[in-house]
Amino acid sequence: MLIGKFGKKNFLRDITGCVRNGKPVLIEDVEKDIDPAIDPLLLHQEFMSEGNIKQIRIGDGTVDYEDGFKLFMTTKDPNPHYKPEVCIKVTLINFTVTFQGLEEQLLGDVVIQEKPEVEQQRDQIVVQMDADQRTLKDIEVKILKLLSESTEEQILDEDTLISILESSKITSSEINERIGQAKIVEEDINVTRAMYKSVAIRGSIMYFVIADLPKVNDMYQNSLQFVKSLFNKAIEMTPEN
Repeated sequence: MLIGKFGKKNFLRDITGCVRNGKPVLIEDVEKDIDPAIDPLLLHQEFMSEGNIKQIRIGDGTVDYEDGFKLFMTTKDPNPHYKPEVCIKVTLINFTVTFQGLEEQLLGDVVIQEKPEVEQQRDQIVVQMDADQRTLKDIEVKILKLLSESTEEQILDEDTLISILESSKITSSEINERIGQAKIVEEDINVTRAMYKSVAIRGSIMYFVIADLPKVNDMYQNSLQFVKSLFNKAIEMTPEN
């Protein structure tokens, strides 16, 4: 992976090499404006040449485009806002810590420490419900495909199609029953998790209070690292029941 910044010497040449060789690129510390030289990459302006080779025009030249090429950009701005013409070219992912997100994460950590079997059961239910939902979707797609590709006579006469429909009906019934039971168990788990919610809320409040201390004075710049270490120690020292 190539790691670079806008304005760096030979920046465009390095990106061109990555496009040609199918290597990912990470551009760090992006500010409000993005170098227009990479617009063809952001707009996916690839085209097929006469020799049936995928190419793209960057700067004054045309280069072969390998599908392995990926472009990522990061910014240090905690709450970035870009112009509409920039937003339509990229997918924005904000990793900024939010109160609700941190609260949920801390709640999970506390429950793992206090009631590990509860959090483990919750994870298993989430995975199982996701798998069941995908199975139901696949069954629906399969049935619709069979019906669309079969004539009325085939639907009435072919035992294979009827057998598949009956099997799908049984499978769907079993999955729906399992999903219903999982939702009941999940409600009980959420009741248990709610017992520790106050700890997660207070932890989130502490984090954001300390995170805002650098706004009071620069001497608190390292306060976040300090509170992170405190959180880790607190979790390690929490007595087991």
